[in-house]
Amino acid sequence: MDKKIVNEINLKGEVCPMTFVKTRLALEKVDYGERIKVIFDSKEAETNVPKSLEELNHKIIQIDKLDRKNFYIIIEK
Repeated sequence: MDKKIVNEINLKGEVCPMTFVKTRLALEKVDYGERIKVIFDSKEAETNVPKSLEELNHKIIQIDKLDRKNFYIIIEK
C-alpha cells in the first residue's frame, strides 16, 4: 500500500537556507513514516535540501519537475 502525503508546502520564492529551515519545520509536525511534499523554485534547494535532509536520516522518495521552473520533493520522515 502506498503511503500518503500528509502535508504539502509551497516554498516558491524562498531561498537557501530558508528552504531547508522551513522544510525541516514541516517535517517536525509529522510522525515518523509519514510523507510531505515540498514545492520549490530555487535551483539551490534542488541540490542542498535533499543533501541536508539525508544527513538527518530523512528519506527522499522523489524529486521531480512540475514545469520548467518549479519542482517538488517528496520526503519521508
